[in-house]
Amino acid sequence: MGKIKRALISVANKDGLVPFAKRLSKVGVEIISTGGTAKLLKDEGIAVRDVSEVTGFPEMLGGRVKTLHPKIHGGILARRGNRGHMEEVERHNIGLIDMVVVNLYPFEATISRPGCTFEDAIENIDIGGPTMIRSAAKNFNDVAVIVDPLDYSRILEELEKNGNDISRETRYELARKVFLHTARYDSIISNYLEGREEEEKKVRFPGVLTLQLEKVQNLRYGENPHQQAAFYREFNIKEPSVSKARQIQGKELSFNNILDANAALELAKEFEETVSVIIKHNNPCGVACADIPAEAFKKARESDPISAFGGVVAFNRVVDLDAARELTSTFLEVIIAPGFAKEAIDELKKKKDLRLLDIGASVSGIREGMDMKKVAGGLLLQDRDIGMVDSVKRLDVVTKRGPTVAEYEALLFAWRICKHVKSNAIVYLRDGQTIGIGAGQMSRVDSVKIAAMRAVLQLNGCVMASDAFFPFRDGIDGAAKVGITAVIQPGGSVKDDEVIKAADEHNMAMVFTGMRHFKH
Repeated sequence: MGKIKRALISVANKDGLVPFAKRLSKVGVEIISTGGTAKLLKDEGIAVRDVSEVTGFPEMLGGRVKTLHPKIHGGILARRGNRGHMEEVERHNIGLIDMVVVNLYPFEATISRPGCTFEDAIENIDIGGPTMIRSAAKNFNDVAVIVDPLDYSRILEELEKNGNDISRETRYELARKVFLHTARYDSIISNYLEGREEEEKKVRFPGVLTLQLEKVQNLRYGENPHQQAAFYREFNIKEPSVSKARQIQGKELSFNNILDANAALELAKEFEETVSVIIKHNNPCGVACADIPAEAFKKARESDPISAFGGVVAFNRVVDLDAARELTSTFLEVIIAPGFAKEAIDELKKKKDLRLLDIGASVSGIREGMDMKKVAGGLLLQDRDIGMVDSVKRLDVVTKRGPTVAEYEALLFAWRICKHVKSNAIVYLRDGQTIGIGAGQMSRVDSVKIAAMRAVLQLNGCVMASDAFFPFRDGIDGAAKVGITAVIQPGGSVKDDEVIKAADEHNMAMVFTGMRHFKH
């Protein structure tokens, strides 16, 4: 490797740049630069040579052409060990560039601004920057390239340690980051342009789907020990989520822990009331509301104490000491919440393997993004199911008897839970507490029976929620046998009349939502 003698610096993100450039200058590295970066460095008393002086051409076309010149790219791309390259750069008086420090025009920030025009977006598509860093990355054996300001300090340390040189391993790592950087940059641009096309043509989904996610961590294994796995997250996600959660205690998260924590948190997001959700194998086994988190958890656990063992718990409130004491009395895998009181953390330390995930914010608010499901050789893409019938006014009473005020409240509560149960889904509920849940059955009437079989508390007087319509009256007959008094379901079966008649015969109230919530 050759020593770093000459660096080209041109950055949009100037965080940490001045101290970095000062140190480079101090150890004898010549700095060439452009535009605002050159001005900043000069104002800080750092010796800088303008790119226009190197190329012999001024910046032109309103700044669109600055570095697109053989005296820049020849200096970057020349292979030092190639005799022919060296003869050419000498013949054309091209000075070698040993380091490129560039990050790109803030296209993503530009298009996120309210009122951003198409013309503004186009002008913030960087051309020279990606070209320089790709050139440098291609020639990483001879040129170090830096796109991330967080790398400045370690690069300076390595330069000082190695007498102004950087190891091949570091150069390779930096080059790899370049292509990740430009791939994401190009994907943002292509998605923006595809989005305009969708808007103009009223097309909901792009012709080519480009995805960019960053790795959070490698996992010990996937769903099973013979499967390798890793966890990725979307960039710039604003919504409280498992992907943004901070683990403050416990063993490393497993693949299944993450799936279950996500399921628990997404269900907790449905509630404004204080709620506790217990998930087992991606299905809720207990959900309850109460005045305080401790009571909510006790009621949720009481719904199905056997399944709660080894479960994953979510809250939509900060976990306090009383809740922590209840939680430590049960073996659990993960607790996810918008914060933990200090005394709660001290209590939960008694279970040193218990994973605590702090999402650091209220669980309510914005919901964004799409839902993706992988199939062999392809991907299904859809809107997230954030729809919810959450008002009595939006319910259609179809039976002779309408629900009581208490039944209406219970039906809407059960409906929010049913949305998060695998289809075919049945939920029995009373007094803000799940009593029985039937999940993932091939037949809806089987889910009705299983929900009753799972119940450990009194079923009489419960309401029932079904994620989709009843194809036959047998599900209503089965629910009536165990004491169900009211039903919420989407409706839409060709045998709705038969199903409604069954409810009337049992003096059950039934309401239709007009919205189903299949969850496969």
